[in-house]
Amino acid sequence: MSFVETVPTASAQPASDGRIDLIGLSREELGALLASLGEKPFRTKQLWHWLYHRGVTDIGAMTTLSKPFRDKLAQSCFVGRPRVAEEATSGDGTRKWLMRFADGNEVESVYIPEDDRGSVCLSSQVGCTMTCKFCHTGTQMLVRNLTAGEIVGQFMAARDSYGEWPSPTDDTRLLSNIVVMGMGEPLYNYDAVVKALTIAMDPEGIAMSRRRITLSTSGVVPMIRRLGHELDVNLAVSLHAVTDELRDRIMPVNKKYPLAELMRACREYPPASNARRITFAYMMLKGVNDGEADARALVALVKGIPCKFNLIPFNPWPGSAFACSEPRTIARFAEILNEAGYSAPVREARGQDILAACGQLRSASMRERLSRHKARVAAGIEDDHPHPRRQPGTLPFPIPEGASRDQ
Repeated sequence: MSFVETVPTASAQPASDGRIDLIGLSREELGALLASLGEKPFRTKQLWHWLYHRGVTDIGAMTTLSKPFRDKLAQSCFVGRPRVAEEATSGDGTRKWLMRFADGNEVESVYIPEDDRGSVCLSSQVGCTMTCKFCHTGTQMLVRNLTAGEIVGQFMAARDSYGEWPSPTDDTRLLSNIVVMGMGEPLYNYDAVVKALTIAMDPEGIAMSRRRITLSTSGVVPMIRRLGHELDVNLAVSLHAVTDELRDRIMPVNKKYPLAELMRACREYPPASNARRITFAYMMLKGVNDGEADARALVALVKGIPCKFNLIPFNPWPGSAFACSEPRTIARFAEILNEAGYSAPVREARGQDILAACGQLRSASMRERLSRHKARVAAGIEDDHPHPRRQPGTLPFPIPEGASRDQ
C-alpha cells in the first residue's frame, strides 16, 4: 500500500476548549488572527519574538505585551508543543524523543551531536508509505501527515530539552542543524514541511540558516524540482542502489521515478549550481549493493552532479531480511569513491543503546500499548480509547483523489 502525492493530513487542531495553537501559523496567518482580535499589526512581530525567539510557552509570561492583550489572547489561543512521551540519551550523547500529539499519534525526533554542535532529525509523517525494504519505519502503516506546527514543534521541543532559548547565534548554538529525514517522506507532505522550515528560517525567530537545513527524500522527482525553486535548502537523496532492477526491489518509489529521472532532477537542482553539494545516502547491505562493481557503477551514475556520499552501515532490526556489509567491504567501497574524487564518509553508528534505528522507539511504544490493551481485554476492562472497527480489506482513512494503493 502506498500513495502517489497526497495522504491524509490533520489540520491544525484546536484544543478541546476551542483555543487555537499559535505554533505553526505563518506570519501572515498570525497577523490575520491578531487583526480578528482587534489588535494592531505591530503585535505580530512582538508575538513572533516571544514564540520563536524566546521560546515561551506561557502567554502570561510575555511581559512586553499588555496584560489585557495577554488575557484576551490566552482566552482564544495557546502555545503548543508535542508532548515528550519518552526521552532517552545514549552513552554517545545521542538523544531521542518519542513525541506524542494531541490525537495520540507519535513520531520520533533525534539529536545527533558532533563535537560542540549537532543536528536535530525531524519526522514529517506518522509512519511512512514508501515501504523501503531495509527501513524499519517502512514496516509501520502510514497514519497521516504532520502539520507545520507539529514539524517545527519537534525542533522547539528539542530546544526545550536542552534549554536553548532564546535563539542563539549560529556560532553558539548547540542544536545547529535541522535534517528532515526522520519518519516519513517529506516531499509527500510538501506544503506542511515547507511552511515549517520557512518558520524555522525566519531571522527574527528560530533563525536557522537555510545552509544548515537538509531535506532527505527517497526520490519524489517532481517535488525535488519544486523544492529547489521554492525553498533552496540542502538536498539528501536516499539512493541505495545503482540499477533500476535492484532499486525497484528495495525501494518501490523507483518504479514511478526511475534512476534516470532521479539523476536528471538532481543535476537540475538549483543549489548544486551554487556549489552546494547534494548528499547521496547509501545503505550498505551485505551481498546486495556493496560490491566493487557497485561502487564503480555509482561513480558513473552521479557523473556531473556536485555531490558527496554518506555510507550507512545497515542497522539490523527484528524481522529485517538484510545484514550489514563487512567493515572491510565498506572501507573498500569508500576507497573507490574517494579515488574518483568524492567524499564518502562512513556514518558512525550512534545511539544503539536507545533503539537508534528510525521507528524502533515508536514500535516499542506501540507494542507496549497493545500489550496493555490485551491485558485489559483479558481482565474484562473496556478500552479507554475505543477505535471504530474496520471492515476487512479497508484502509483506516480514505484514499485521496488521484492516489493509488499501489506504487
